[in-house]
Amino acid sequence: MTGILLTSTTSVNLDGGIEASGHWLIGRSSHRFIGREEESNLLLKRWEEVQEGRGHMMLLSGEAGIGKSRLIQELKEQLREQSICIETHCSPYHQQSAFYPVIDYIQRSLQFSREETNEAKRQKLERVMTRAHLEDAVPVVANLLSLPFPTSAYSTLTPQRQREKLLQVIVSWFFSLTRHKPVLTVWEDLHWADPSTLEWLGHLIEHVVAARLLVVLTFRPEFVPPWPTRSHLRPLTLSRFMSKDSETMIAKVVRGKKLPDEVVEQIVIKTDGVPLFVEESTKMILESGLLQEHQGAYVLTGPLPPLAIPVTVHDSLIARLDRLGAAREVAQLGATCGREFSYELIKAVSPLDEPSLRQALEKLVRTEVLYPRGIGQGSQYVFKHALIQDAAYQSLLKSKRQQYHQQIAYALEAQFPETKEAEPELLAHHYTEAGLSAQAVPYWHKSGQGAIQRSANAEAISHLKRALALLPELPDNDARVQLELALQTALGVPLMATKGYAAPEVESAYARARELCRHMGGTPQLFHVLGGLFAFYLVRGKLHTARTLAEQCLRLGENIGEPTFLLEAHRMLGNILIFLASFPWRCVT
Repeated sequence: MTGILLTSTTSVNLDGGIEASGHWLIGRSSHRFIGREEESNLLLKRWEEVQEGRGHMMLLSGEAGIGKSRLIQELKEQLREQSICIETHCSPYHQQSAFYPVIDYIQRSLQFSREETNEAKRQKLERVMTRAHLEDAVPVVANLLSLPFPTSAYSTLTPQRQREKLLQVIVSWFFSLTRHKPVLTVWEDLHWADPSTLEWLGHLIEHVVAARLLVVLTFRPEFVPPWPTRSHLRPLTLSRFMSKDSETMIAKVVRGKKLPDEVVEQIVIKTDGVPLFVEESTKMILESGLLQEHQGAYVLTGPLPPLAIPVTVHDSLIARLDRLGAAREVAQLGATCGREFSYELIKAVSPLDEPSLRQALEKLVRTEVLYPRGIGQGSQYVFKHALIQDAAYQSLLKSKRQQYHQQIAYALEAQFPETKEAEPELLAHHYTEAGLSAQAVPYWHKSGQGAIQRSANAEAISHLKRALALLPELPDNDARVQLELALQTALGVPLMATKGYAAPEVESAYARARELCRHMGGTPQLFHVLGGLFAFYLVRGKLHTARTLAEQCLRLGENIGEPTFLLEAHRMLGNILIFLASFPWRCVT
């Protein structure tokens, strides 16, 4: 029996407003909801309060495969007619990509396509923001989406003020939707969320109580929510199935046909109440050839082997993937791309001709390894579960995995310029996993610089440290020294912002940079390095050392003859002389 899975996103209607839309994804199993009635009723109770204007945020936790996404699917289907549904996913490939799920949501809602010019995209954005009465915020969102925009008052703000403005605008955008209908917004896999997204969700928590907004955050137990307790912030933990629930799920997978009791017993025992494991193990045994159908029931063709049912969900998924034939390699290549990938990207890197590739993708959809979104060249594919993606990826030999990462990186660089520009950290990741450090380091550097410009300091530190960790794999020459100097100098800025000017990590970064400057001889970068050390020692209270550094900056500015260096050096020296109460001039009375 063919089932229907609904995933809701947002889209732009013809007159520029935002409305809910659904993409219907066809699959083989959309089983009746099993074993989560209590949790479902609790979410519906919270929804009733949301409809009355009291917003809530639910923290839905549980181990991988426990049914978090299935519970969300049931909630979406029940609220489909009475809500606007916004669904986002965090990604293990984008854990340090600032605001990744926010950007992904906005791009989907605006229905951006690769063929559109930046001007066309900007017009879409302006139309939608005007509809939401947020026309003044267009430059803010344009900057977030890496869209060129004419100089505005926003561009004159400091990076920190730009960030604060961005947090406010995104909240306002979400709230604008609630004027039309109550909003259900789901943020899945928060254990992979980037720091900026977590910061924004904390900002949302402070305002959600006064909005017709139900926010559901899903995550695995290892994630610890960083926000303080609030009356409208409710935890909801999913436990494993009872035996009777596992038996019910088995019956639904086999479509009511009876399985031998010993098979059911073994599935229940070995899957230990993990719903995804129950489902996948049942499918695997049906495909194994150990059963045959007889008079509306299944019977064993022989004794049940002791290892017929794997003891882990990973083994079960690997066994199912092994039976996919040529489609298995497409699943592995897709898994290397990420939890979600586009048809255009998989076509660019797959060795299969287009008819064979489409046939393989159709098989993966039919067997519920993948779910499709959209049609044609612009379609996307998402793995049914992160564990399935992980199993497909881990089944690759290391050499093959590196080859796939290299092919993907080359394709992104050559054929997807918008991704190369907006997501350099994605290319950095693929080059790193391909073992191509020389290509990876510049992209990590670019990612760090971009994060600094957006005051995404935690992400910037991560990117720059990834680059520094790869440097020993590059040839030991002047180019590597120059690159490390640029990385260490850049690293000092976000370290100051997150750990404080006097943090030991700040001194370490700038001290290493000064050492590199000495190795390189005279370089204009030395001025910024000395300025970083000056700030460190000034805040540390080591004023005489700070004065020496300020004087060095002044001499360097005089030698180079750069007016901005001279201005900054005099400011530094003036500040330190005030702290030292050293006034080398006479007051005239």
